[in-house]
Amino acid sequence: MSELIPKHGGYRKLKSFQVAQLVYDVTVRFCDRYIDKFSRTRDQMVQAARSGVQNIAEGSQASATSKKTELKLTQVARASLEELKLDYEDFLRQRGLAQWERENPLRQALIDRRCQTADEVAGWVVGVAKKSGHSGQNGQRGQNVETEPLSTESTASTLSTKTHPELSANAALTLLTVACSLLDRQVERLANDFENEGGFTERLYRLRTARRRNAP
Repeated sequence: MSELIPKHGGYRKLKSFQVAQLVYDVTVRFCDRYIDKFSRTRDQMVQAARSGVQNIAEGSQASATSKKTELKLTQVARASLEELKLDYEDFLRQRGLAQWERENPLRQALIDRRCQTADEVAGWVVGVAKKSGHSGQNGQRGQNVETEPLSTESTASTLSTKTHPELSANAALTLLTVACSLLDRQVERLANDFENEGGFTERLYRLRTARRRNAP
């Protein structure tokens, strides 16, 4: 049976799932702080973030019997996160806030921090704001700062503030860029695997053929 049904699931170990889940948590928090609770955009952003996570998980689980379904759902996850990227970009553009260029050192600083939770991302944002004197509006100071971890108490006390929308949105976009890049590579790998090895139907055919050959 192991020849027919390969190992599947295990999505929690996928880096793409881990980063997408972090994006989801960050997005829920971001929307709570910066998006009107009656706005349709709020629901759409949260749903897009959730779709990214759920489809990665569902695709991984479906891989047992359908590589084609796994590939399709992973692509759906990628498309959902792309939609979410546009929402964050619109947030910045419509408020006259700056979107970080690819070369902005803050992007790499956040990636290198390897945050595991939304609290850690929030702490990083607050730390950058404090060191750079960022106004929370359209300030551009402090783009080369390095930040030390904040205490849990300090982080918790600042999570409910509404002073850093530009930094917060750009941090989310940076994490989204990482998640999308990971999913692009995952889709490419799945497509190659499907092309070279086929899926459940092909495995079933090979297994039946082998059994007929070995039958007495």
